[in-house]
Amino acid sequence: MSFIAHIREKDKQIQTVEEHLLEVKKLAESYGEKINIKHVTGLAGMLHDLGKYTNGFKEYIIEAVNNPDSPPKRGKIDHSTAGGKLLYEYFHTQANISPFKQLLAEIVGNAIISHHSYLQDFLDPELESKYLNRVREKELDEFALSKQQFFEKVMNEKEFYDYVDHAVAELERFLAKNSNQQFEEKVMFLTKFTFSTLIDADRTNTRLFEENKIDATFNRNEILFNRYYQRLKSKIDSFKNQQSAQNQINQLRAQMSEQCEAFAEKQSGVYTLSIPTGGGKTLASLRYALKHAKLYNKKRIIYVVPYTTIIEQNAEEVRNILQDHANILEHHSNIIEDTNDDDEYQDGIVNVQQKLKLARDNWDSPIIFTTMVQFLNVFYAKGSRNIRRLHNLSESVIIFDEVQKVPISCVSLFNQALNFLKTYCYSSIILCTATQPALDFVEHKLEINTDGEIINNLDHVIEAFKRVEIVDMASKESFNNEKLCHFIDEKMNEVQSLLVILNTKSVVKNLYNLLKEKENPIPVYHLSTSMCAAHRNEILDEVRMRLNAGDKVICISTQLIEAGVDVSFECVIRSLAGLDSVAQAAGRCNRHGEKEMQFVYVIDHEEENLDHLKEIKVGKQVSKRILIDIQKDKQKHGGNILSRQAMERFFKEYFTQFKSELNYFIPRIKKNMTELLTESKNRNTYHQAYMSNKGEKLPLFLANSYYTAAENFRVIDDHTTSVIVPYKEGEEIIAQLNSNQSIADLSRELRKAQQYTINLYSHELKELDQNDGIVSYLDGKILALKEGAYNREFGLDLQNESGFEVNMF
Repeated sequence: MSFIAHIREKDKQIQTVEEHLLEVKKLAESYGEKINIKHVTGLAGMLHDLGKYTNGFKEYIIEAVNNPDSPPKRGKIDHSTAGGKLLYEYFHTQANISPFKQLLAEIVGNAIISHHSYLQDFLDPELESKYLNRVREKELDEFALSKQQFFEKVMNEKEFYDYVDHAVAELERFLAKNSNQQFEEKVMFLTKFTFSTLIDADRTNTRLFEENKIDATFNRNEILFNRYYQRLKSKIDSFKNQQSAQNQINQLRAQMSEQCEAFAEKQSGVYTLSIPTGGGKTLASLRYALKHAKLYNKKRIIYVVPYTTIIEQNAEEVRNILQDHANILEHHSNIIEDTNDDDEYQDGIVNVQQKLKLARDNWDSPIIFTTMVQFLNVFYAKGSRNIRRLHNLSESVIIFDEVQKVPISCVSLFNQALNFLKTYCYSSIILCTATQPALDFVEHKLEINTDGEIINNLDHVIEAFKRVEIVDMASKESFNNEKLCHFIDEKMNEVQSLLVILNTKSVVKNLYNLLKEKENPIPVYHLSTSMCAAHRNEILDEVRMRLNAGDKVICISTQLIEAGVDVSFECVIRSLAGLDSVAQAAGRCNRHGEKEMQFVYVIDHEEENLDHLKEIKVGKQVSKRILIDIQKDKQKHGGNILSRQAMERFFKEYFTQFKSELNYFIPRIKKNMTELLTESKNRNTYHQAYMSNKGEKLPLFLANSYYTAAENFRVIDDHTTSVIVPYKEGEEIIAQLNSNQSIADLSRELRKAQQYTINLYSHELKELDQNDGIVSYLDGKILALKEGAYNREFGLDLQNESGFEVNMF
């Protein structure tokens, strides 16, 4: 008698439970082998659907397929608990069991019982153990049958015990590895890595079965990286023949690029690349990454950037250099939210939600561009879609562009994740910015390698790259938009191009409207995150065209233009913020040294409401103190607010002001997230309260609260939702997503859709809903704006009043 794991939608073909378990085991082993834990991850793979060895599940899935319009009721069958329960029963309750076997049962068991939701709390704020409730307390129908079938059809008991012994040996070696991480931190990351491999192996195998394909993937990346390296070298060689190759800036760029090539021969680690703004860090870091990947057999190269705007530009630049548009993935955001916490009741059948879940979204491309938000979500956010990607960060070169933009509340979490990737995952990490933050100054410090700076004679390089003077207009006066308009008019009599960067979207939009009302013949452009990536790119292309032609042009933008966007204006006005932002703004002025020396004016804008932008507000206060210091003493802080001394003072003071917030404090439960994830059992206040209430210790090695931590994690304070906009090709994508498609087609459309999304706060969604400006597709899993809710000038229109715009020409 065959027990069923899945039934294919197209031809009703059956995948048996043993086929699925053995195939997922094999995939999970291949993922775990990267960090020497193949038996740990394989154990999760072979046991995850043990509960499908029941007559109850068999009847359920047949009924669900035969009656798709009225499937069985949710919650009828639990198939995810059995594997965790078996491990607990065999290796946690028997006498004289080794502590490592008990710990293994907790780590792998949690991954198994959670594979349709998220890792469970060993102890939660209500002093309940959701893990124990499942593996110890819950009674499972036909559990004896499940075990019997497993040992008959998947692996006999002797082989199973031998396999577990191998897993225990791997666990011991993992924990014995020399690192500064404490026990609970090591175990937390190991559990998350194991969970990641299980989610990816399970979904990949299910997708292959549904598409009736065999897993024909093999690592072509070594071949690709060799090819890419040759193409990059050809591009670099072509620069040498250009007329401008001999100017000082380009010679320095070439020298720094050569230093990156040489540095790539060093062992993997955490290193800093402090190339000044405009110093060619995209090419130089790519040169390091490809050379290091070739020498040390890395599996992929991942660029992590603060804003989606940089993704588009850098990814396109890299695609053009490497002459490959197929293998370079941009991952901006999750179009599909993991809102449904537990989809176990849908497993085995294929509906819209399951197709979306199975869509290939696991970062298995050779080169990936993503954001800091998505990187942190992989490690810490709720939902299996995020954590599925974690194992693919191992054996990688990971380049953090503009690393100073890591959100304050996430500094400790960020540092812990990087330390894990360096020590356990054999990844090499490059912190790439002209303004290195003091990440090794904080309590949970980043373990940057000794002598870790790639660029030689950094002070000389910074001085040589100086192309602007910072004019302090913020210490003694303030501006509103009216006054700023007059100042812009003055400057436009002196220069051809001017960029204004302000701190809030509303003030940017108001200034843009004021300038447009003047009916000035000079073209004015608006940029903000209310516009989708494709829209912003079109605006930037127009701006660049005018800049290249030497035409007059004004651009008003939020800070999105600061990091990595390759534009060069004659003059920049920057509303006061952190020194790192001022430095980034300066990098958009006279970027390529086109003129001798140009000016960046720093102003204090009185109309900006920064009450909800605390990091900008504090950064502005610290910067203002440094500006006043220099006003009083011209030699202070190196005499320049962009000096290394000034930047070091800024970050140390900035981090000191936020000292109590670096560990991701969760107000609702009055705890730091670092505590929930990594606090030792003895110091864990939930465990102390549990012992006080129950009069006994929790009978587990672990008492951490993984689910509670993830449930409360948001990289940005207010949770945002990705929404597709009807801008140009976005309209077609919305129509396609609403049609009945295969998993492969959905995967393709979802990747394309990232260029046509914006992120909305909950209050914006509510207002759009009230104004009938939003529509949902695919059972509510994907949201899109209606035509009137997207303006061709500003992007998002909350009033839904933009209407259908007709181009007369």
